[in-house]
Amino acid sequence: MSPSLLAPLGLFALLALAIPVILHIARRTENRTIAFAALRWLEARPNPRRSVTVDERWLLVLRLALLALLALWLARPVLWNATDERPVVAVAPGVDAATLAALTDGGDRRVWLAPGFPAVGGPAPGPGPNLASLIRQLDTELSPGTPLALVVPGTLTGVDAERPRLSRRVDWRVGPVATRAASPAQTRPLALSVRYAPEAEGTVRYFRAAATAWTMAGADPAFDAATTDRPVARDTRALVWLAAGSVPAGVVAWVRDGGTILTALDAVIPVEGETTPVWRDATGAPLALAGALGRGRVIRLTRALEPAAIPALVEASFPDALMTMLRPAPAPARVAASALAPLIGAAPYTQPPLDLRPWLALLIAAAFAAERWMATRRQRAVAP
Repeated sequence: MSPSLLAPLGLFALLALAIPVILHIARRTENRTIAFAALRWLEARPNPRRSVTVDERWLLVLRLALLALLALWLARPVLWNATDERPVVAVAPGVDAATLAALTDGGDRRVWLAPGFPAVGGPAPGPGPNLASLIRQLDTELSPGTPLALVVPGTLTGVDAERPRLSRRVDWRVGPVATRAASPAQTRPLALSVRYAPEAEGTVRYFRAAATAWTMAGADPAFDAATTDRPVARDTRALVWLAAGSVPAGVVAWVRDGGTILTALDAVIPVEGETTPVWRDATGAPLALAGALGRGRVIRLTRALEPAAIPALVEASFPDALMTMLRPAPAPARVAASALAPLIGAAPYTQPPLDLRPWLALLIAAAFAAERWMATRRQRAVAP
């Protein structure tokens, strides 16, 4: 630990120390003169020169200390490298009881990988919003020289797609992998609705073919095609709009409520924020751009809807490409902990210093209370 002053100019307030010294020297003890008859006939002699005396020395010392503490408070004293550098063992929620019981207490700090990093010992908290983010946060809150060990279950959930990169090497301890795997959720086939202008009726066949490819043999495809004058059903989740001009306000409101719309090149619909490519041709050029609108998504084609401009319309990969645009696959939520071991290479985070002003404030309050008690008491000691 190294002390420092963030505002050293505040020490100029120490010049105020001269004020109580001058006041105590200038102050004279009040004396009452008592006349004695026997002293009337004594010859008057010159008084000897008085030496400089200070009355109530302890009160003066207390006042000087109070002013010195105030000046030090103004200079903002801090302590660098005042963090606890004991080794830290962070345990992720979900670690089995056997792994948790095997942790030995070697003088280290054991905390949960949860918001606030509570100490291990109480009830286990629930899973955090993002385990990788919590690991990165813990790395930044520890001093660079603090050893860190991470104890995680064999299978992790709620992680992002990138291994965390930390500023230190960590002891990555992986617990046993769960033997029971969760059954994949059954998803319903995507129901596709198409609204088209009369001049675009010929392009509907591409989407009808895609919906048929999504359907199991012998079943009817979940496909609804009609002209633009037919309203969109509220339970529709995916809509293809094949008409030029502005998209009607009712359709825009449906998108804002969480719907997904794929529009032709000449359709006009607002998009919030930036757009990203979601469909590319063989050369990498974007064929469709996606953006947000409220709680929904807007996908806009960048070329005319014809095989001459988009050869992929008549290729076997078009149904899969359309499904990926309208219903993107969710990001992986489960991963083996052994594949998520943190990397090293992040820049170390400078730890903020420990502010000493709250402690100085307590000392100032105590010194002020003591000064007031000594200054107002009935019997005040006077220097001889």
